[in-house]
Amino acid sequence: MSIDKTSTPPEDTVVENTEAAAKAVTAVDPRLLVREQGFAGYITEFKRKMKAGDLGSIPVVLGLVIIWIIFQSLNSNFLTAGNLSDISVAMVGTGLIAVGIVFVLLLGEIDLSVGSVSGVAGAAFAVLNITHGMNEVLAFVLAILTGTVAGALHGFVFAKIGVPAFAVTLAGLLFWNGFMLQILGDSGTINLNSDGLVAKLTTYYFSDVAASYGLALAVTVLYFVSSFFGNKRREVAGVPSRPLSETILRTALLAILAFAVAVIYNQYKGLPLAVVIFIGMLLVTDFVLRRTAYGRKIFALGGSVEASRRAGINVAMVRISVFAISGTFAALGGLFIASKIASANQGAGGGDLLMNAIAAAVIGGTSLFGGRGRTWNALLGVLVIVSIQYGLALEGIASPVQYMITGGVLLATVVIDAVTRKTQKTAGRA
Repeated sequence: MSIDKTSTPPEDTVVENTEAAAKAVTAVDPRLLVREQGFAGYITEFKRKMKAGDLGSIPVVLGLVIIWIIFQSLNSNFLTAGNLSDISVAMVGTGLIAVGIVFVLLLGEIDLSVGSVSGVAGAAFAVLNITHGMNEVLAFVLAILTGTVAGALHGFVFAKIGVPAFAVTLAGLLFWNGFMLQILGDSGTINLNSDGLVAKLTTYYFSDVAASYGLALAVTVLYFVSSFFGNKRREVAGVPSRPLSETILRTALLAILAFAVAVIYNQYKGLPLAVVIFIGMLLVTDFVLRRTAYGRKIFALGGSVEASRRAGINVAMVRISVFAISGTFAALGGLFIASKIASANQGAGGGDLLMNAIAAAVIGGTSLFGGRGRTWNALLGVLVIVSIQYGLALEGIASPVQYMITGGVLLATVVIDAVTRKTQKTAGRA
């Protein structure tokens, strides 16, 4: 008796096999089930992350809380509205530079020129506006473009010629520092107009209480709308999404934090313009990295350059553009730093600025090995660093000790990052 090999299996068998296949696909990555399981699923996910050493920003947040508790116990003035407001304004210049560093680190590269580029931007604005009388807005734009051009030049040498980014940007650090000294001239210092555009970047406050509360409300509503419709799109696509109850809880927690910050600002001078600009930049850059094809290309290059090239990504152009972004944010941060000291001088871009900018990105959670990080990491990292600086300053502790403590925090963060990466490799997730 012959067997018909072309005959189809019984319908019951097909159904069973289909269901089994569906279950098998679901079981491939249990993380996909977390959002459908609600809070119980997140508890399971948290345990899994504990074992894998992947805790995201949780250690940074806990560390920041511990730092604040320690300094408040040493000096009751640390958590006053005035000191917290000053910390938030002081961190913006370095924080903006750190945002550009995040982009570069996502590629698995480094940019050592950002300190010098920031100094050039401040000097360029001062020379154009104060020395030559150029319109403030035009001088401001040209100063930022100096950073863009410098970064693009570094990226071109790295991406097209093949010189390692470390060597290119180290040369840039020296060249742009010399260029800044050259354009500042013999005096070495140019004071800015105290009522001018750049000066107001760090001195202007929205004194109306409605400004702080309005920003807090806007951020909360924006988060809820984004999360709500994002979950709807996932449901339509058949992808597990967060339950509405969790979205509401997350929004409520964000609202509490946002309005608490608003209350603090309103107890002092009001909402700082610098903080508004910084938050706006973080929102824009986070959207670019997480919601655009360009952002996905950056993460892809950080994961594997060869795989990205085979996928059709223009590796050279992405690299050049990322270094241009780094230079642009370095220039913008440099203008905020010039605003803070109300001048452009020979010391701009030097000292511990480069170290703090890179440390802020890494401490905040961006991996030195590429492919993992968010621009919000810059906010967390720079908040840790500036909090340490202000806390030690209140205690009258000298700068050498500040350097040692900041260096220790950075080393601990890098060690955690390396251990996490090794753990993830062991778990087959790297």
